[in-house]
Amino acid sequence: MSVPVYRGRFGAKQAERLLWRAGFGPKPGQAAKLGRKGLRRAVLSLTRPKRRARLRGPVPHDDDGLPLAPRDAWGHDLLWWLDRMVRSDQQLVERMALIWHDWFATADIGQAALNLKQNELFRKRGLGSFEDLLLAVTADPAMLVWLSGNENRRGAPNENYARELMELFTLGAGNGYSEDDVREQARALTGWTNDWNPNVGMVNFHFDPERHDPGRKRIFGKTGAFDWKDSCRLCIDHPAHAGYLVERLWSYFIPTDPPKRTLRALKRSYRRNRRIRPLVEAILMHPALYEGPRMVKPPIVQIAGMLRARRGGIDTRAWTWISEQAGQRPFRPPNVSGWDEERWLDTARISGRWEAATHNTRERLVESDGYDEKETAAEAVHKAMRFWGNPRLSRQTRKELHRFAARVEDAARAEWQKSTYRAVRQNALRLLIVSSPDFQTS
Repeated sequence: MSVPVYRGRFGAKQAERLLWRAGFGPKPGQAAKLGRKGLRRAVLSLTRPKRRARLRGPVPHDDDGLPLAPRDAWGHDLLWWLDRMVRSDQQLVERMALIWHDWFATADIGQAALNLKQNELFRKRGLGSFEDLLLAVTADPAMLVWLSGNENRRGAPNENYARELMELFTLGAGNGYSEDDVREQARALTGWTNDWNPNVGMVNFHFDPERHDPGRKRIFGKTGAFDWKDSCRLCIDHPAHAGYLVERLWSYFIPTDPPKRTLRALKRSYRRNRRIRPLVEAILMHPALYEGPRMVKPPIVQIAGMLRARRGGIDTRAWTWISEQAGQRPFRPPNVSGWDEERWLDTARISGRWEAATHNTRERLVESDGYDEKETAAEAVHKAMRFWGNPRLSRQTRKELHRFAARVEDAARAEWQKSTYRAVRQNALRLLIVSSPDFQTS
């Protein structure tokens, strides 16, 4: 049984959705170019890059024109990563890093260098073996601090990581494990520690056999002198793991549940080698991605996409608080469960998206002096669309934009209003386009 593959037309429309779901949106002309490749070549161009990532576009800097200092300056960690989302020619690699950042959600531990190191780990292993990724995350310094793995020792086991290892990372809440399994997993995971350098902070994370509980443990009905590697592999070998991983990974790309036949085929594929890349490729070629409903864009994806559409760059720390206001500031997930995508467009966060749009247009506001006083409603909409790289909008949205543009024109009756109102109209149209339901979703 194979995974179904989309057989319909693959052009700019489908490529645009692919670039939003598997990256951070298209740059001007990119969707049309990708659409000419056909489905398979388009997907493989994202999943199998042929060279090291290249960053193309304006070099990032802070409000004072100084280079970013992600290890030292407040908020620069986010700016550094947002810059990669905007400029990297390996869009799926960056999107997978964001997915794993949500999956293995690790917040601020007071030492940015460690969070950045984890971020590089997600980028390096994001499309490889899930087993290798899980082992690397379990021994990752940022994770060891975040979930108290460096405090988990023989005689005083700490259950934080053991619980989340099963509940969030591999099996799902209450899915085939007991509280006894949590306690025994905690024992198996003992042994990690670190040193302290007063000038640097936490250093030299390592496994200390003297801190490890070498006794026999009983986990998932199996008995042995399990250690931290065994702990991870026992979870991956658990009957519930494949289904949990496939369904959760699917949910990052497609908003509806996978069909039963597809789920079975994807689980079978994953069990063969536990590799992520084949799963992602199958999901990105599945009919549900192109024929299914639209999906709300995560806030940071929309922010990066607006910058890509404008071929803009990072030049202000403001993106730090704007992303927070919009509901998704990378390196600061709300808790170990990551972000709640069901709240992306609630009333507390939608203002952040509006602020992001406003900030993207503020430095490029149209002045009323000398503006074309004969510009028609159709010309105004066309010009505003071109400002954003001509994103694909529904007929209904375009109709509403034209209706708004015409109303402004009708209101401009006095001679002085003809130019002024049309300039204001152009600024408003630019904001309305990226605030429309079509641009909030893909």
